[in-house]
Amino acid sequence: MGSENLSQEDTLAEHLLELAIKSGAEAAEVYQSRSLSRPVFFEANRLKQLETNQSEGTALRLWRNGCPGLTVAYGYVQAQVMVERALALSQLNQPEPVELGSNFQPSYPDLGENVPIEVLVNWGKEAIALIRDAYPEVVCNSDWECDVETTRLVNTKGLDCHYTDTTLSCYMSAEWVRGDDFLSVSDGQTQRGELQPEKLANQILQRLIWARENVPPPTGRIPVLFTSKAADMLWGTVQAALNGKRVLEVASPWAERLGKPVIASSLTLYQDPEAGPYSCPFDDEGTPTQSLVFIQNGILQHFYGDRTTGNQLGIGTTGNGFRPGLGSYPTPGLFNFLIQPGSASLQDLIQQMDDGLIVDQMLGSGSGISGDFSINIDLGYRVQNGQVIGRVKDTMVAGNVYTALKQVVTLGSDADWNGSCYTPSLIVEGLSTTGRSN
Repeated sequence: MGSENLSQEDTLAEHLLELAIKSGAEAAEVYQSRSLSRPVFFEANRLKQLETNQSEGTALRLWRNGCPGLTVAYGYVQAQVMVERALALSQLNQPEPVELGSNFQPSYPDLGENVPIEVLVNWGKEAIALIRDAYPEVVCNSDWECDVETTRLVNTKGLDCHYTDTTLSCYMSAEWVRGDDFLSVSDGQTQRGELQPEKLANQILQRLIWARENVPPPTGRIPVLFTSKAADMLWGTVQAALNGKRVLEVASPWAERLGKPVIASSLTLYQDPEAGPYSCPFDDEGTPTQSLVFIQNGILQHFYGDRTTGNQLGIGTTGNGFRPGLGSYPTPGLFNFLIQPGSASLQDLIQQMDDGLIVDQMLGSGSGISGDFSINIDLGYRVQNGQVIGRVKDTMVAGNVYTALKQVVTLGSDADWNGSCYTPSLIVEGLSTTGRSN
């Protein structure tokens, strides 16, 4: 399943390109993805099952008379059928510029390390034991997975690049039933090389300790501390505002703000191709990814884009052309997104708050490009005089992301990956909070 399988032994890509050109296409590309995952599932504190999942997909994109056609196949592929379908679809589309990359570097070292199933099982047992030792009445569910994915991109301009990406991930929930009160605390990790069951268990245990008592929620405009796993709600809007396609559509409120302050001066936002489990050597158009600072000390520096968007903006591609799915055209996307952390620990942030709210888990999604949000808190805690006094229920927080990020008080040092976003905890001033006292 390594990268050599897609570069040396597999001639499907070359066959598809050859057939496409012989059939009248002036340009073509083949995108291949293979994955092998081995998830381990625990249910009700016990090992439930082991699985092995394997998938393979091939996407052919070609242009005839400048008109694009895209077709996708999974598993066994008949090359002639794929080419015929892509050519037929091209007749339904309007002509467009053919923008393909040429070769720059054929292969990359494998990213990450394969971990045996036995190790995944032991990690799961260790995490559950740590929680159950402290809270025997808690029921734990979790899954632990090692996923190996190989990507190859080949086109008629001579591009042929591939890499193998190995990631480890885990997700764990602890359910605590106390009479009529139900509490569910969850957390997870995504890493390369090694997961940390003790760290995961301690994060969940801390939340269980904070939730021992239910307390009335605060109301009005108060400071709100978003933990690292909840802060991702804010950054989704920012990522949309930095999208070059949204800038072209004048949908981004920052379209005319390059070189100007847009958020608090304590915030620096960037991408790094070699950072963390979401590192990536090239995008889905074959362009090398690059380090890029989007916002430095609150000042907008760059947008991101694919080839088409970058050319329309006059900035060229930033190596951010990604396919939302195998059957999709490349569009501006982020492979990772990092917020530079501060120096204060989570406990330091809590001690700064006289009367405030910690948001740790939310129900539903966050805001769109407008930035307006109104979220129900699934798991939150009240802080008084720098101490967590208990869990709040039936509580809602509302505000605007762009306004909130201008009012960031303090950044934590506890940055962690939440999906492909690396974010610390942070305190935001003056968000509107409503709740119901029980």
